Parts: sequence; structure tokens; C-alpha cells
Amino acid sequence: MGGALDVVAVDVGGTFTDVIYVDSSGSVRLSKVPTTPRRPEDGVVSGVRSVSPSGAFEVLHATTIATNALLGQVGLELPRTALLTTRGFRDVIEIGRQARPRLYDLLFAKPRPLVPRELRFEVDERTLSDGTVVKEVSEPELDEVASRMESMGVEAVAISFINSYANPSNEARARDLLSRRFAYVTASHEVAMEPREYERTSTAVINAALRPIVSRYLSSLRSSLGSMGASSLSVMSSAGGLVDVEEAALRPVQLIESGPAAGAIAASWLARELEVGSAIGFDMGGTTAKASSIVGGEVQVTTEYEVGGEAHHGRVVKGSGYPVRFPFVDLAEVSAGGGTIIWRDEAGALRVGPLSAGADPGPASYGRGGSQPTITDANLVLGRLGTSLAGGAVELRPELAAQALSRLGDPEGVAQEALELAIVEMARAVRLVTVERGLDPSGMTLIAFGGAGPQVAAELADEMGVGRVLVPPDPGLFSALGLLVADSKYEARLPFPRDLEAAFEGLEASLARRLGRVDHFIRLLDVRYSGQGWELTIRAPADLSPASVREEFDRAHEAAYGFTLDRPIEVVAARVFAVISRPKPRLRGPPREGEPRPVAQRRAWIGGSWDEVPIYRRESLPQGFRLRGPAVVEEYSSTTAVPRGWTLEVGPMGVLELRR
Repeated sequence: MGGALDVVAVDVGGTFTDVIYVDSSGSVRLSKVPTTPRRPEDGVVSGVRSVSPSGAFEVLHATTIATNALLGQVGLELPRTALLTTRGFRDVIEIGRQARPRLYDLLFAKPRPLVPRELRFEVDERTLSDGTVVKEVSEPELDEVASRMESMGVEAVAISFINSYANPSNEARARDLLSRRFAYVTASHEVAMEPREYERTSTAVINAALRPIVSRYLSSLRSSLGSMGASSLSVMSSAGGLVDVEEAALRPVQLIESGPAAGAIAASWLARELEVGSAIGFDMGGTTAKASSIVGGEVQVTTEYEVGGEAHHGRVVKGSGYPVRFPFVDLAEVSAGGGTIIWRDEAGALRVGPLSAGADPGPASYGRGGSQPTITDANLVLGRLGTSLAGGAVELRPELAAQALSRLGDPEGVAQEALELAIVEMARAVRLVTVERGLDPSGMTLIAFGGAGPQVAAELADEMGVGRVLVPPDPGLFSALGLLVADSKYEARLPFPRDLEAAFEGLEASLARRLGRVDHFIRLLDVRYSGQGWELTIRAPADLSPASVREEFDRAHEAAYGFTLDRPIEVVAARVFAVISRPKPRLRGPPREGEPRPVAQRRAWIGGSWDEVPIYRRESLPQGFRLRGPAVVEEYSSTTAVPRGWTLEVGPMGVLELRR
């Protein structure tokens, strides 16, 4: 790789914290250190220290802190947060949409509101749906409410007034007044300037609750890294772009899918580099497996996410969590990582997930006190893994893996069945971002990464009918690479624009003033048929005429749902991303020549059969080298399993290409 400046990319995963250091000469250092869930900044600092950067450097960071805080991780308790609403709307976050995730479950309990009722306050103000302010917010009333909040120990405040998306003047005035007494105040129009009171209020509340945690984390991290020579810190957003610390601290709601977004961006970059038209990004790490779809070299993006909710085979169950209206890379995620626990239910059936052994104590084979068997233990018992991970940083003990699996039955039989179950679960995630988006996976290329992704990629491809798999160099650190290939991206939006060109020009001018330098803008539109409850996000056509917008929307609707309607369309929102381009690294190529020989042979179960398979070291494989499965290719950050009936070839940039 190479770049103009020294850069350190740090991706915090559920098990490992991955670090890539690229100095100004283009040399690279890699490191994987254990994640420290209770104090994630310690793992980041340890990871940066492990690559020994010299001189000044910038840090690019993908973090899980926002998600972990919302999921109630110990040490990241949410602060006491209040909600200020229009009179009569204090219960909007509890009423929600009346959606029942489990329709026939009489004992179902809705998610606990992040703001209890006693911390929801009302003021007498009113804005109509056309933006007309019929009653301005009163400063004396706000002062009285603020005093009550202070007496109740409130640290953060969310403000969400009815129809503030149409005219935010009352909200902005309330924000300015409350900011004199509270350090963390979020107005809904700052994070979700669009209709739907429940979703907008939920987004504002989540942002307000996260601000103290994320602000303190980033401040502490920047200080620690600064003492080591870091000149700047940028963070990956859920939309797949980097933002500066100030933006991340102001709108932390955009960091919820920070880490997974980095992997999807890396996959889309590789697809462009290799001119792959459509691809599936498959990221299997220590805790989960994630899938994303890439069309025309671009990762797909959605505008709503539900955090903290239940997942059913990769699909987030509507109404089970807290909705967030913000751009997110379109991902499906299942509990099928290396650390996912294997168990039996009350009927004796073997199950995989959703619980994970995580980084501490980790899989049983780590020898750190874990006693429950995991997918990593299964791969080890099946001979698919060697006894060393991350260059010897983790030594695996096969006897402990077999001992843990034997509690569920014959170790090898349990391991085989568990792996098959995990692959079926991963296939469901892939179908969510392909088949359910109108894409045919059989014509796509699977890009497999993460520490565990290449171990199962070919068998997953068999399950999906995919005939081609690409494994990038250093796949276990590929999400960290996504930070290095990402551009900086900042978003703004305007609801119900009357004049599309004027709306886009206004948004672009606002972003340009705020950022100073912008290399280009991406224009998007949220569009629906008249009478529909939800909209699709499309690329704005160059010609913004109604006919062109209609044609683009009809095409997207046909692809997503299989039909179009003979109805007028409505543009719900105009969105703009300001993009600031960054220099991209170059992947180091493989050796040009050589006659690689297996470094070992071992008995392994790959693709449904036991064989004595050759073990190769990836760094010794030259450009153009080919082998037939079954075989195993090991490297610092991952292991690639090649089943019988598959071939492997070392292609451009050292990418391993597997074909059935």
C-alpha cells in the first residue's frame, strides 16, 4: 500500500482490534490485539502502539461504542436524558407505531423507552404542517422546564417539536436557550429533518443519549493518541464515509454501524479496482457475520435502521428496537461469528448463536477460561484451522475445543453439524441483501473477508449458487483497510422540496460553507407513490424533470418489489452528501515467481468430506499460481478453505480467486 501521509487505521471488532499502519514511503505494518470491551479506548491505544508509528500520523477509526452503549454494555451506561416536546406529544416515543414484532405473543413487552415518562416535558408551542408558526416557544416557560430538568439530574436533552421539519425556528430557539444550561442538547431537525414524529423523536433521543458517552470517549482517545504523535482523528460513519471528531461528537447517531460500514466500503472499493460489476460483501468476524450488496461498484445505502431490536435470521424485526432515521450502509447481520456459541435447546436440537464468547474469555480453545464450544472450536476440531492465530498472538488448543464440543456429543459430528447450521444462517443474511433487493446472487461475486470469512466462503457460495469468490490480501484486517480507502462524507437533507434544483443548490452551498473544501456532491432523492407509507432512496438524475425522476423511481421500485404503480409520485426529501476525496492505498502484490510447496499436511473436513489436505502459506504464493481443492491457505489474519471441486488462483493485487 502507499499514501501521501502516515496513516493508522483502527477497526474495533467484537474479538480483535485490527490495525493497519501505512507510512509515507508506502511500507505497511499490521497488528491484531484483543478488544477491551469495558474500555474500548485501551484496545485502540494498545493497537496503535503495537505498530510503533514514527513521527506525526493521522488516525482513522471504526468504533462500536455507540452500539455497545445502546445495548447496555457494562461501563457504558446511558446518561440521564430528558425529552422536550410540544404539548400533547410527550408520549410519542412510547406510543410509537403500534407495531407488534410478535403478533400473537400476548406477553410481548415493547422496548423500554430511553426516556422515562417523568423526564418528558411539554411546552406550549405550535408549528403547522406548512411551516407556519402559530405559537412561538416561550422563554420563561423554557427556563422553568430547564430548572426542573436540572433538579432531576438531567445531563442530556432531546428536543422534538411537532412539524419542526417544516420550520425549525421554535426548535432552534429552544435549543439555544437550553444550551446555556446543558452541555448536550440535540434538536430533532439537526439529526432527522424529515416527517414522522415518532422516528424523528427517536433519532433525536438516541443522539442526545449518546452524545456524552461518545464525546468523552473521543476526547479521551484523541488526547491519548495525541500524546503518541497523532495529528488528527476521523471516524467512520454508518453511511460509509469518514467524519471529523467534531461531527461525530455532535451527531453520534451516525456511528451506530461504524465498523460494519468500513468492511462494506472496502468490498466496494475492491469491486471497482477489479471491475466487478455486482458483488456480495461477506464479513465474518469473531462475533457476527455481515452481508452487503454492491452494484456498479457502489455499496447500497438505506435511510432507516432499528437499533437494539430483535433479529430474525438477519432481518431486524420492526417494532422491537429504537428507529433511527439516518443513512446507513444496507447490511444484514447474523450471529454466526468465530466466537458464536454452539448449544442444544430443551428438545436436544443443536443450535448456533445468538450468544457469543466474545474477546473475553473467548472460544474454549483460547485457553482463557471459556468452556462453551464455538464456531472457532468447531473449525479447529475439523482441521480447517491451524493452532496459531494472528502470527502467534493467540495459540489454539485442540484438546480444549474437543473437550467443550464433547459435552454436546461426538466432537467431530457436533462440529460438522454446527458449521452447516452456521452456513445456512449466513446464507439467509446474503439473501436479505440480494434476493429481497431484487438481485440474483448467482450472477454476483462473493468478496469474503474478516478473520473467519474465507474459512467458509466457498461452502457459503455453494449454498447460494455463487460460482466465484474473491479473498483480498489480509482479509482479517480488511475492514481496517476500508478506513484507508474511504472518503470523507457529510450529509444534509431538506424535506418536501418544491424546486429540486434550488433545494440541491441550497444544501450544497450550506455544506460547502461548513466544510470549506468539497470535491464533489452526491445527490439523492427519497421518493414514493402517492398514498404509500414509505419511500425509496434513488440517485437524482442529471435531468431533474418530473419525467426523469419518475423514470428512475419506477426502475428502482420494479427492482425492489417487482411492480410499479400508475400513481403520481412524491419527493419526500432531497439529500446531499458532500465528498472530500482522500488518497487511496495500493495493495502490495504477491511474489512474481516461485514454486510454493505445502508447509504441512493435515486431516481436514472441507466441503462435506474428510481428506488429507495440503497447507500453504499465502505469502509464498506467486502471481498466477493455481491449485485444486481440497486445500487450506493460511496467513497472518485468516485461513482460506478450498473444497473439492473448487480451484484457487492468485490474481491481480494478490487477491485469491476461487471458482467452482
